[in-house]
Amino acid sequence: MKKIIFTVLAAAMIAACTTPQKKSSLGKNGKDGASATDGTEAAPLPPGAEVIEASLRGSGFDVDPDIQTVRFDYDSAQLSEQTLDILKANAAVIKTRKGSEFLVAGHCDDRGTVAYNLALGQKRAKEVRDYYIRLGVDGRKVATISFGKEQGECSEATEECWTRNRRAVTGVRAKAGTAKK
Repeated sequence: MKKIIFTVLAAAMIAACTTPQKKSSLGKNGKDGASATDGTEAAPLPPGAEVIEASLRGSGFDVDPDIQTVRFDYDSAQLSEQTLDILKANAAVIKTRKGSEFLVAGHCDDRGTVAYNLALGQKRAKEVRDYYIRLGVDGRKVATISFGKEQGECSEATEECWTRNRRAVTGVRAKAGTAKK
């Protein structure tokens, strides 16, 4: 009897380890894609957008005075109403920059582990990118990266400083072979 139970348990464990599991792509709102507080649905990413996004990462991205930085609450990647308004204005600027590529960099304050802050910074950057896409920005020209707590605007252990460091910055660079605008 014990041998049968052991055999059944071993077979179940092997099956669980070798059966590919379908990953859920459900957002916080229980629907496919990311969620936003304004009720807009996530647009599907264009085919190959993630591969193209990876090729956009790198150097040469500059801060554009027409594109504002957005801030986040502690331990959150949720876009506030104020943030959504800023991102709408940013998206309008991004759409006019035909020969440019963009990099959304997620940042965190210095509390928490390096791994945790890198993951949170990536969630913040992805929320911003996904919202840009829902607003009609071509997702193939917007990449994301997380700097976690590594590139803070300030280093004091104060709430004001921590608030400044919890942000997403959208940088811009000219595409290779195009003039900078």
